[in-house]
Amino acid sequence: MISERQLFLAHLAQTSDTPVMLDIEKAEGVYLYGPCGKKYIDLISGISVSNLGHRHPAILEAIKEQTDRYLHTMVYGEYVLSPQIRFAQLLVDQLPPSLDNVYLVNSGSEAIEGAMKLAKRYTGRPGIIACKNAYHGSTHGAMSLMGVESYKNAFRPLLPDIHFMRFNNTEDLDLIGSHTAAVIVETLQGEAGVILPKHDYLKKIRERCHQTGALMILDEIQTGFGRTGTLFGFEDYDVIPDIFTIAKGMGGGLPIGAMVASKAIMSAFKTNPALGHITTFGGHPLSAATSYASLKTILDQNILESIPSKAAMIQSMVRHPRIKDLRGKGLFYAMELENPETVQKVMHESIKNGVIVDWFLFCPQAIRIAPPLIISNPELEWACKVLLKSLDAL
Repeated sequence: MISERQLFLAHLAQTSDTPVMLDIEKAEGVYLYGPCGKKYIDLISGISVSNLGHRHPAILEAIKEQTDRYLHTMVYGEYVLSPQIRFAQLLVDQLPPSLDNVYLVNSGSEAIEGAMKLAKRYTGRPGIIACKNAYHGSTHGAMSLMGVESYKNAFRPLLPDIHFMRFNNTEDLDLIGSHTAAVIVETLQGEAGVILPKHDYLKKIRERCHQTGALMILDEIQTGFGRTGTLFGFEDYDVIPDIFTIAKGMGGGLPIGAMVASKAIMSAFKTNPALGHITTFGGHPLSAATSYASLKTILDQNILESIPSKAAMIQSMVRHPRIKDLRGKGLFYAMELENPETVQKVMHESIKNGVIVDWFLFCPQAIRIAPPLIISNPELEWACKVLLKSLDAL
């Protein structure tokens, strides 16, 4: 009889020659379960998706309630659907007054695509500036913003008039000019290995955008919904973007994303042409319902209050002679080692010992640490000890 692993290799597309091939049969809380009940702590949250862990009761209840009512009804933006309205209202209540309009889509990449279109349409300008070592998604337009040539060269030609500046380098802000529709930047660079902004870098981008009439787009796809210790990462940097994008941790495990802006900016999609951006499944009622449940749970249960103590535990425990650097904020860290080969060895050793970690796309010499926000202190302590044990085994 053909095994599921054989069928996986035969019929599901892989994106590398070396998939991890981890069999998962169940998930609950911070744990994933394989065959014969072997359990793993998910120390990456499905790449910052499962901020409330797996199968959180509030998410399951939202799914049940919504499936008892309706699923897909009509292209987003035409019908008045309660799950979308409730989530949008709760979301904008947490944001600065200028960010009062939500466009729901299917994913982070689609949010980026929409934000690029919106910026060009609103400003009437052609140019977009992104950062080197940036990652905003892998669709054609989002890939055009990717700041590492080796990952996108095979897919050229990409979008024209995309320019790149160095993250944290204020000299490059002179690139922002009268031709620039928008500057798009991650609040902190994720796939570059958790690089935090320094020396008021984001404020200086904000000021330059004001001077030139360009829009500031902040990508909070990986950092949003509590990952950095605040609900959204930009709260710590005294900036308010013109547009910001969210996804990943938004839907409690279901696919959804959004771009958020002022109503004045978002209204650019209404005319010349009408239906300037449309999506069939964006804001799907089921995903909108779980997004509301996820955000309400984070707020009502004061989940962010526990993050500083957990961050302090990571910073104090994750120390080893082989660790070259530990960078991060909240519950998002890059543990940098000697080289990518060492990372792969530690990653596989950790998985063998029951802790799932991963690497960064543009920083393969670092291990990703991004547990669910609900992880308990004892669970986090055990996971850190497994990491240290895996380093000792080298």
